[in-house]
Amino acid sequence: MTPIQMANMAAIVANKGSYITPHFVKAVKNQGTENKQELWEKFSFPTNTTSIERKHCETVGEAMELVVKYGTARRAFIPDIAVCGKTGTVQNPHGENHAVFVGYAPAENPKIAVAVIIENAGGGGTWAAPTASLMIEKY
Repeated sequence: MTPIQMANMAAIVANKGSYITPHFVKAVKNQGTENKQELWEKFSFPTNTTSIERKHCETVGEAMELVVKYGTARRAFIPDIAVCGKTGTVQNPHGENHAVFVGYAPAENPKIAVAVIIENAGGGGTWAAPTASLMIEKY
């Protein structure tokens, strides 16, 4: 999986089975407002629906929130934001393993999905989870 596919998978869980096709934005010009939310709402992106039942996404999302609160992704914890995530370690036959974290926030009414891969950094909870936490906090 590519990082964008991983983030999209997190978005599917966050949105209970639906997603917006990932896209890259080269630039956003001021559309007469300085408010980021108002600017974002001017864009219109179609929503795609998967065949994954909502109840399964809810179960996985609850588990991902517990992983951040009590499990391997504790370093992604942000006191005022309910972060949901999963850590991973990708085996690397050429050196140290790669650290992975995928997640979204906040748990209720999610606004951001992230995927972090740090090459040769070991387990995902050590470096990828706190890096994702900084990205979420900055957003």
